Amino acid sequence: MNTEELKTFICLCKVKNFTLAAEQMYIAQSTVTNRIVELEKDVGKKLFDRASKKVILTEEGRIFLKYAERILELQDTSIAEMNAVSAYRQKIAVGSVNATYESFVKPILDRCLHEADDVAVKVVIGHSMNLIQQLQDNVLDMVFSSIPLKRAGFECVEYDADRLALVIGKGYSRYPEGVSEDDLKKIPYLMCDFLSEIGEFIRSLFPADHVFKLEVDNSSKLLPYLEEGLGYSFMPYNMVKDKIGAGILEEVPLIGFKSLKVSTYLIYRQNYDPSAFLKYAK
Repeated sequence: MNTEELKTFICLCKVKNFTLAAEQMYIAQSTVTNRIVELEKDVGKKLFDRASKKVILTEEGRIFLKYAERILELQDTSIAEMNAVSAYRQKIAVGSVNATYESFVKPILDRCLHEADDVAVKVVIGHSMNLIQQLQDNVLDMVFSSIPLKRAGFECVEYDADRLALVIGKGYSRYPEGVSEDDLKKIPYLMCDFLSEIGEFIRSLFPADHVFKLEVDNSSKLLPYLEEGLGYSFMPYNMVKDKIGAGILEEVPLIGFKSLKVSTYLIYRQNYDPSAFLKYAK
């Protein structure tokens, strides 16, 4: 098993066609075939079904894909860390969910970049479960997550307690007195699938088959549409408080139901000192 075989396997998983995989990798189709055959010999399992024009992952192939991606990611990380040794005194790898990045990580990062010439920082923004997996794989040093991790060898502390606020562009709300649960089902709602208890809470307020005006998986992408008054959305208050204070957004009161507390957890390995990054917090 080698790196080129893994890269070919991942590419074929994406395009599901040997010819397209060969074109994307600028190699002969026979090379793609040979690499996959050798990889299947190495793992001792059939990774693809080739019964039709499209290749389909077997169950073993789906399992192996997760590990193949992690192997390549670990390789890239190790090379980056070795390259950073000569150029920087310290390299810090931070993972963050999007909402937390805007509220907490970016201000720390800005100050670090301005004050520490000998520190290199890698930032990965994603969903909590993916970030925690990268932390466990030693790809990341610390993670700002919306869900906690209870596992031996790791520290997990509540970094911040926030709440969800229902917001829309200033002056665009049709409910100046507030929104009830019944009203919520009628408004143009812009949905961010936070993939955590936040997303579960928001979806519980709507019928199971409800169609949202817009759905994205990155909360910051909603802000321009909220500012234009194109819809309402629940957002972490710390993420939007400056825009509320500046009169760009307004918070809509809730009638007859309460919002959700939102916790941000800082997770890191027990032998790691997060103050290397956190000391740049104001």
